[in-house]
Amino acid sequence: MSENLSAVEAKIARVLAIKPECFITHPVELKVLKSITREELNDFAARRGWHVVWRVGGRQIEFYNDASMRANL
Repeated sequence: MSENLSAVEAKIARVLAIKPECFITHPVELKVLKSITREELNDFAARRGWHVVWRVGGRQIEFYNDASMRANL
């Protein structure tokens, strides 16, 4: 995993620890997440117990805690 992806992961985890959703809209963070395929991003999120949703034509990516995924961890 790249250093940049690790930084975005840490931000998402930090936000989801206190809020039910995390919206990624910053262009640099979006670039990091778009550098991997959607399938890889879905796997990335699922391994961490998150659900990912692409919005606004890819200009926003949302992450949510996924209770069904956490039950399987």
